[in-house]
Amino acid sequence: MRLAFMGSPDFAVPALQALVAAGHEVAAVYCQPPRPAGRGQRETPCPVHRAALELGLPVRTPARVKRDEAEHAAFAALELEAAVVAAYGLILPQPMLDAPRRGCLNIHASLLPRWRGAAPIHAAVLAGDAETGVTIMQMEAGLDTGPMLLAESTPIDPRDTTAAVHDRLAEIGARLILRALDEAPAPVPQPEAGVTYAPKLSKADAVLDWRKDAAALDRRVRAMTPWPGAQFRLGEDTIRLLAAIPAAGEPGAAPGTVLDGTPRVACGNGTALTLLRLQRAGRGAMEAAEFLRGRPLPAGTVLG
Repeated sequence: MRLAFMGSPDFAVPALQALVAAGHEVAAVYCQPPRPAGRGQRETPCPVHRAALELGLPVRTPARVKRDEAEHAAFAALELEAAVVAAYGLILPQPMLDAPRRGCLNIHASLLPRWRGAAPIHAAVLAGDAETGVTIMQMEAGLDTGPMLLAESTPIDPRDTTAAVHDRLAEIGARLILRALDEAPAPVPQPEAGVTYAPKLSKADAVLDWRKDAAALDRRVRAMTPWPGAQFRLGEDTIRLLAAIPAAGEPGAAPGTVLDGTPRVACGNGTALTLLRLQRAGRGAMEAAEFLRGRPLPAGTVLG
């Protein structure tokens, strides 16, 4: 089948590879333009761009497509059977949605209509959802509102991070999009009840509020791993917290107070959180014991 593939991050790479391996003709790969990255701020192509080059596929990186009539015409000229979209990062206008004969199929990393929007995996972990999954959706102009073609669920383990769930969903998405193209299932409208939204994250979402109880903070740490990375203040330093686990608290302890050398930190509602893996700015990630050798946290220290 003659296709275009539209995606940018790591999540989309397994789907692109699966489409090529299954023998589909990928006429063009669309992804975000290269951007400065790393200490040298060198222009760096996104993961899908790199994967497409390795597969010998033509790549297009328009900075915007919404009102670019020339880009709309170029897309239509590909004469596609379908377009597969997976975390592309740009909103497709109606002329591009309508151009492929079978339209545009989106690989969305949630069980719609729960967690429409930009950060569905983070949102599911942060909310403490028992499961999530992938929905293959027929795209329309609304934000993740199109009818559903296929869906597959996976449980969220109590210790899962966003990174772990992300990798499972990427593989599910790759498998499911092949089925959707082969089977052409009938579209099913999304239910009107149960709609939730997962807005785009910022670094502000990663700041820990020790007044929250330990279970909520544990979910935030896992939801923000690997990006943007949960963080707190220690004096003038910003510390990333990469792993933690709820622990027994001490009645009356002020939230943010280090209780012992574990290190265990007091949280809201009389709970506590044991810090397991941390990272100082400009340093590598460390287990708590190694971190404490270079930056002690004596009992009574108050974290911001």
